[in-house]
Amino acid sequence: MAEQHLTIDDIRQMDRHYRANLVNSLSGIKQAMLIGTQDVKGNTNLALFNSVFHLGADPALLGYVQRPVGVSGDSFRNISATGVCTFNHVHSGIMEKSHFTSARFPAEVSEFDACHLTPFYLDGFAAPFVQESNISMGLELVEVIPVSYNDTRIVIVRILHVRLGEGLILDDGNLDVNLADSIAVTGLETYHRIEKLVQMPYAKVERLPDFSS
Repeated sequence: MAEQHLTIDDIRQMDRHYRANLVNSLSGIKQAMLIGTQDVKGNTNLALFNSVFHLGADPALLGYVQRPVGVSGDSFRNISATGVCTFNHVHSGIMEKSHFTSARFPAEVSEFDACHLTPFYLDGFAAPFVQESNISMGLELVEVIPVSYNDTRIVIVRILHVRLGEGLILDDGNLDVNLADSIAVTGLETYHRIEKLVQMPYAKVERLPDFSS
């Protein structure tokens, strides 16, 4: 494949939407995730994120990157106020509905209602799950780390609940995201179906293959 070289000056001169798509795509394929919240009055909010990441297994921590909070910062405001949220995998059956939760609806409009997705609650947990999702987590806020360089925030949350379809946990504890039909995203609007290629053995020096041959 022929090589192309872009400098930071090249990137800065790009059209804003083109640049956003390019830079968002550079980090590769990421899980499309719906974050469900509600405010202290019980009004629900649902937003699509592509920045959720694993932070640790014990304690079980995840995180996501919150862009500068402005008109569209309802998820972060709700998490800050209530201390809880849900992460919900997107699958092909709800892909289009999930995509349009990122539209800028008025604050009084719930994306659950606008995009015809169903809120589901566990007793004692004040954040809505997406009933249609095959893999969902209920989480509590642990820490918010401000990133002053670009006015973003790293939001760290702890897993309290996991809801998932029967048979999705494999014998070794891995999740079968193929069976769950979990959908990945690059950029802001390009979606991909996940395909399992191979499961490698746990990497140890004594298992190192002969790469020289």
